[in-house]
Amino acid sequence: MKFHKEGIASLILVLVFSAIITFIAHFFFPAYFIAHLFAYLLSGFLIITILQFFRHPTRAFTTGENLVIAPADGKVVVIEETEEGEYFKDKRLQISIFMSPINVHVNRYPISGIVKFFKYHPGKFLAAWEPKSSTENERTTVVVEHKNGKQVLFRQIAGALARRIVWYCKEGDVAVQCEQFGFIKFGSRVDIFLPLGTKVNVKIDDVVKGSQSVIAEI
Repeated sequence: MKFHKEGIASLILVLVFSAIITFIAHFFFPAYFIAHLFAYLLSGFLIITILQFFRHPTRAFTTGENLVIAPADGKVVVIEETEEGEYFKDKRLQISIFMSPINVHVNRYPISGIVKFFKYHPGKFLAAWEPKSSTENERTTVVVEHKNGKQVLFRQIAGALARRIVWYCKEGDVAVQCEQFGFIKFGSRVDIFLPLGTKVNVKIDDVVKGSQSVIAEI
């Protein structure tokens, strides 16, 4: 199990904070065991939380030319035909994966191809399960064109807790299926928009793993 680079700053802050409250407990309350215990328990809780949240497990990838692999860990909360109004401007099949704070938050390319479009949108921080979050929250939009000519759009969407979206891609990049394209801190959602008629391999409430679960076939 590795620790993701996006968590280094958070871990340093937690370690500094833990050192400060432990020092305060011992220096100002030397005779109060309960103060020492509180400092230790709070420090341990915060450190374990950060280590758990930014964990980066080593995984065997599931790959395939016509497979769409889950871009994130989480629960499937949406499978529906919807109007995609930013890039395609027509009807697409949407699959949404909700990432809770306990999920691994690495985001990965669902298919291989060329990044044809990328855009970052500042926005609100509505709860990630609300329908309006797809169009009003802070988010990124990425479109990858498969070598067969079909295009897949996916969005990182910030939530009520997620206050920072990180991305590693730009237009013209070569997207490699299951490789990292970003990270979302502290819970959120990823939407995938596929061509109509795409075979879907998941159902609502299915729990999927990024880089491993096949969610569709194009």
